[in-house]
Amino acid sequence: MYKVIYDGSIEKKGHKAVFSETMMDLVETDPDVVYLDADLMNSSGTMALWKKHPDRAFNCGICEANMMAVAAGLSLGGLKPYAHSFGTFASRRCYDQVFISQGYADNPVRIYGSDPGVCAAYNGGTHMPFEDMALMRAIPQACVFDIADGVQFEWVLRKVKDATSGVQYIRSTRKNNAAIYAPGSEFEIGKGNVLRDGTDLTIIASGIMVGDAMAVAESLAKEGISIRVVDMFTVKPLDVDLVVKCARETGVIVTSENHNIIGGLGEAVATALVENYPVPMIRHGVEDRFGQVGSVDELREAYGLTPEKLTELVRKALQRK
Repeated sequence: MYKVIYDGSIEKKGHKAVFSETMMDLVETDPDVVYLDADLMNSSGTMALWKKHPDRAFNCGICEANMMAVAAGLSLGGLKPYAHSFGTFASRRCYDQVFISQGYADNPVRIYGSDPGVCAAYNGGTHMPFEDMALMRAIPQACVFDIADGVQFEWVLRKVKDATSGVQYIRSTRKNNAAIYAPGSEFEIGKGNVLRDGTDLTIIASGIMVGDAMAVAESLAKEGISIRVVDMFTVKPLDVDLVVKCARETGVIVTSENHNIIGGLGEAVATALVENYPVPMIRHGVEDRFGQVGSVDELREAYGLTPEKLTELVRKALQRK
């Protein structure tokens, strides 16, 4: 079970620390776990892991395609590889190797694509993945996770360790998100989490937009508008039953994601609705644009990934109900 603790505050521990600490524990408690990095151990916080366990952690250099092929080989040999690079390079740059050597060959690998979407910030457009979920969702039997906070991040990292098939793609910032869940919360892959109940409209959000969805719901509650909020942290497999339930009970849906509205959470939810229970819906996300340089706050404003924009779209959706 999960416990929601959202009060608008930011979590104290960044996801870089969550990742490095969890990976150290996984390596030290499971002899089959190995770690691969594309020359970003400082960025991922795993330099200490490499120095302490040089036989279990490998710097593959700025050669992401090769890293994914090596990870597939380690998986074929019975090990449990985790591989990290920035989201752009963990998905787009090495897509064929992930698709063929891991997915098609059924060699399960756990991939952490860090700093998705606007979280890439000053690294700029070349490092800014607005398309990574679209790519990974297209791989048969893949699981795609968009992480809301550090508690959920740690749980997913541990849960996928024993996956026996399929690519496991986890996208998360390296910094701090809004605190959503109490430590020790448990989740279920393929099931969305209802964080707040409501009757007028449902916001289905993922990743860094979950905190914004909660903020918007709290703000609109002061006007008597009742908003249900769902954290759809597993974008694939999607919780179609929950999507349909929300559509039946609230009559209108708004999705919110730090990703291109093409190919991500919004399209997944739209497909579920069209095929099962059509209701008015609006997608909130990056509207078919490339990335650029800027602070996260500047980029959120530039791409409309703000509570103000989400509120505007909620009001628009309610008019269609």
